[in-house]
Amino acid sequence: MHCPYCRNTDTRVLDSRVADDGSSIRRRRTCSSCERRFTTVEQMQLTVLKRSGATEPFTREKAVAGVRKACKGRPVTEDQLACLGQAVEDALRLSGQAEVPAHEVGLAILAPLRELDEVAYLRFASVYRAFESADDFEDEIAMLRAERGLETGASAPSSTTEMAQTG
Repeated sequence: MHCPYCRNTDTRVLDSRVADDGSSIRRRRTCSSCERRFTTVEQMQLTVLKRSGATEPFTREKAVAGVRKACKGRPVTEDQLACLGQAVEDALRLSGQAEVPAHEVGLAILAPLRELDEVAYLRFASVYRAFESADDFEDEIAMLRAERGLETGASAPSSTTEMAQTG
């Protein structure tokens, strides 16, 4: 660790504390040369294990970039995308794994995206889950409707005939 004031490499830790969210450590240090004090924050490096076997550091912006494509033309703001990116990173860090499979990054994106915008969710899910036919879309939409019905406490009509009878 280099002193930010004199660039000396001999520093001493005075105090260490885990940050509020538990994902980083705050250290108070002093330089043995100039005797000035400074603070450092250490954070676990989160890496993504790709399908090819290669690893790369997790970048929130890369995760948000994929979501941004799914949200094109939708009423989703950059602030909402930034919050989604933070939620995804937080979920991955809370898993306690230093190396996360790329598949789990996609799974971590799906839940908050579904809450943010269902159309963007369907777009993202269609690519992520490799939908091959309209049936895949219909199945996913049926699941969304069923979940929505459970949330409101009402059951959604299961067919157009039932809709005509109730409407």
